[in-house]
Amino acid sequence: MPQTRLDTARIRAARQVIDPVFLDTPLYRCEALAAELGCGVRIKLETANPVRSFKGRGTEWVTSRLSGAVVCASAGNLGQALAWSGRRRGLPVTVVASHLASTYKLDRIRALGATLELVDGDFEAARERAVSIARRDGIRLLEDSLDVETCEGAATIGLELADRAAEFDTVLLALGGGALATGVGHVLKDLAPEVEVICVQPLGAPALTRSWHERRVVTTDSTDTIADGVAGRFPIPDVLDDLLLVADDAVLVRESSIIAAMRMFLEHAGLVAEPSAALGVAAILEDRERFAGRQVVTVVCGSNVDMDAYRRWTSEGLVEQRP
Repeated sequence: MPQTRLDTARIRAARQVIDPVFLDTPLYRCEALAAELGCGVRIKLETANPVRSFKGRGTEWVTSRLSGAVVCASAGNLGQALAWSGRRRGLPVTVVASHLASTYKLDRIRALGATLELVDGDFEAARERAVSIARRDGIRLLEDSLDVETCEGAATIGLELADRAAEFDTVLLALGGGALATGVGHVLKDLAPEVEVICVQPLGAPALTRSWHERRVVTTDSTDTIADGVAGRFPIPDVLDDLLLVADDAVLVRESSIIAAMRMFLEHAGLVAEPSAALGVAAILEDRERFAGRQVVTVVCGSNVDMDAYRRWTSEGLVEQRP
């Protein structure tokens, strides 16, 4: 087993403290999508929970080990999950986000009882402000993907997949900060090494994918994608080290493919997938020959999306210009 920062025994321990509402999520064949895509398609559905994303697995593991206040930067999903887990355990939570973040996600963070601070700029500006707050107030800074607990929480998805690994040969994972990819990848390399782990990132936010291919940290000056949940510019070196050990490939997809994938989820699976959650199907659309005849799992990792934008994307296939 490659020596990542993660530990399979700790991942099993995380399952014991994560609220069951986040665990044992559906994994099922979607024949309608398979007919459209030319390969076997199984959906691992991580949206049927109180925060509508997989992030609750990680924040449950983190907050189970805390006794005081915590702050994080978030594009939206982590903030919601941390607010939910913190409220469950009576912990004060502060979330820092860009003012450009989804209004829906920001409203949900507030509704879950967290203190929300908005900053100018993108997610990286929010991350800098969260660091400053943690230092000023002497509280725990939670950094998604850097804090290994977020990866190990996400890795419990891998435990559930490994139990049924005989059913598929490929897993497609959204790649942003890297918690989902390194977590699930670690478990599959440990327990089901025959399964190919492919990470997918938008062409407009390619930093970690480029880093994986060049085997060094590559940063970008900006991002340009509707997939706000994976739009980072500065890969974390420790995360890249883990990803190099557990990912078999990392690919980039166009915005038009992400929107087409979102429409396919709605039309053929009856699912609302936020842009980050549609990356796996987008990868199949862009390379049908590669996946033809294979048995593929795509992890639908979130459904938190501004519905006005979602309706435009799915009805017209339009890509908005990002500010």
